[in-house]
Formats: sequence, structure tokens, C-alpha cells
Amino acid sequence: MGLFDGLMGNASTAKAEEVEEELSDLLIDNENVDVAFKLVRDLIVFTDRRLIMVDKQGMTGKKTDYHSVPYNSISHFSIETAGTFDLDAELKIWISSGAQPTISKQFKKDHSIYDIQKVLASKCT
Repeated sequence: MGLFDGLMGNASTAKAEEVEEELSDLLIDNENVDVAFKLVRDLIVFTDRRLIMVDKQGMTGKKTDYHSVPYNSISHFSIETAGTFDLDAELKIWISSGAQPTISKQFKKDHSIYDIQKVLASKCT
């Protein structure tokens, strides 16, 4: 997927080596990025130890929110696929049996949400 897909809200696979370099200050010793997805400027990063949500904020994207979630604290997750009239797909993640989802991300109508769900399912077993 290219730049157009990213601008439209479709997730594209990011290169693990580049993400590891970008997150070098956050990753602990011997922690490796397994797979990462880029969504416009944001990242969804699956390491061998945790899920990291990177939310770039503001016009320049210099302000960044890093949300780190250990896999064992994810109680459940859901995906909502796009329909005929509703063109957005959505990923929701509940942390530590919360009543409301802690993390919610919107995607455009494509199959990237299935790829992210498969990785999340394999990590949370």
C-alpha cells in the first residue's frame, strides 16, 4: 500500500527495522519489533513483549503519545468491518476487563484490519 492508502486511513505494513530505529528510546534491551502497521502518521507496533500504539499529534507531529500495553493485560478485542453505507472499519481493545474499550482506531474499508486482528489474536493467546 502506498501514500494514497495511508492518507485515506488504510493501514500499511511498516518495515520493522525502521520502526525499531524510530522507537529505539522506548524499546527495552533485546525487545524486537515483530510487525508494525502505519496509519497516516500513527503506528500500531507489535513487539515480542507488548503492543505499542504511537499517536503523532499536532500539525508537525513532534508531539507524540506512546501507549504501551502488555499482551497479558488485554482482556479482549473486537473488529467491526465496513458495510455498504458505513465505510469505516474499527478496532477496539479492552484493557484489564474495563467496561469500555481503552483503545479504539478507525480504518477505511480494506483488509488491513483483518491482518491486525490476526497478529493481535496470535499475541493474546
